[in-house]
Amino acid sequence: MSVRTRVRVRRVHDPAEPDDGARVLVDRLWPRGVKKEAAHVDEWPKDLTPSAELRRWYHAGEGSFAEFTERYEAELAAPAAAGALGRVRELAGRGPVTLLTASKDPARSHAAVLARLLGAR
Repeated sequence: MSVRTRVRVRRVHDPAEPDDGARVLVDRLWPRGVKKEAAHVDEWPKDLTPSAELRRWYHAGEGSFAEFTERYEAELAAPAAAGALGRVRELAGRGPVTLLTASKDPARSHAAVLARLLGAR
């Protein structure tokens, strides 16, 4: 099984599933309405999340998802973010990883960008 097939994105509000593997919350803030015990989060690398400025810019509708992706990938080059990304990549090398986000549209969120990057070599 490749790393790409081992990484998936799910909403943190959805119940945990047996095949989730390591559950990694990739949002900077804890999601509203989700109890920590119910989320079954194994890792919460806040250094992996987009900056507050980038998040506000994107959610204000000021740019496209493609531009958000480009800016976010630039942020991920910072040492702390790169280290956190490497840690999640190691987890994916050992088994399934589920990236958790509170985003209402996970396919157009930073979690999707992370999943793509984790699948790339």
